[in-house]
Parts: sequence; C-alpha cells; structure tokens
Amino acid sequence: MTKTFTGGCLCGAIRFEAKGPPAKPHTCSCKMCQRHSGALTTTWVEFPKDAVTWVGPGGAPATWRSSDITSRTFCPTCGSVLGAIDDAPVIGLVLGSFDNPNAKALMPVAHAYRGGRPKWWHVAVGDAE
Repeated sequence: MTKTFTGGCLCGAIRFEAKGPPAKPHTCSCKMCQRHSGALTTTWVEFPKDAVTWVGPGGAPATWRSSDITSRTFCPTCGSVLGAIDDAPVIGLVLGSFDNPNAKALMPVAHAYRGGRPKWWHVAVGDAE
C-alpha cells in the first residue's frame, strides 16, 4: 500500500496529498530559504512532481521564480510557505505544512547550508526521541 502524506496552508485554501516514499528529508539554512520562510532553518522533503496533487479549494499554490532552477510556492490568500517546485520533476514541501510532520519517513537526515545559520543556532538532524 502506498503511503499518502497530507498537508496544507494556514487558511486551508491550499491542500496537498503526496504519495509514495518521501526523498531527501533535510533542513536548510541558506539565505534563500531563510528569506522565503522567515525562519533561520527550513525543513524540506521531496516528492516526484507527479506524486503531489493539490486538492484544496484554492487549487495549486501561487509561485514565484526564485532561481534558475526553482519556483517557491505559497498560498495567495494567507501567505503560508508550502515549498518549491523545481524544474526537475520534483516538488519540495516544507514539513511545517504537513498534517503529521512526526511521521518517521519525514525525519531530516541532513542539514544543507549549515554555515548559513547564525553560529548560536544549533540544528540536530536524525535525533529521534
């Protein structure tokens, strides 16, 4: 049976279903992620583009082209950050938008751009309770 992960934005207009095993669960402290999310570290997981369906009443999220390879996604109503749609057939979803971010398959195993975080900010990955 294929696992389905669900989530959405703060107001509920944008909802998603992501099917199958998630890939590359990680945290990121690059400046682009910091500015997009307003957080020092963003936590991501990837799914193939065809494994993600936008099921809420608002349809697909709004996008903003943030680099040569990706567009950041957000709810046009409440502004919630949802992730990024890459030119490669991948959608990265932020873990804070998942209904159940505690799912073991979503636990980050790496930290990208660790040097971009403030030196006082400690990020632990792979530390399950």
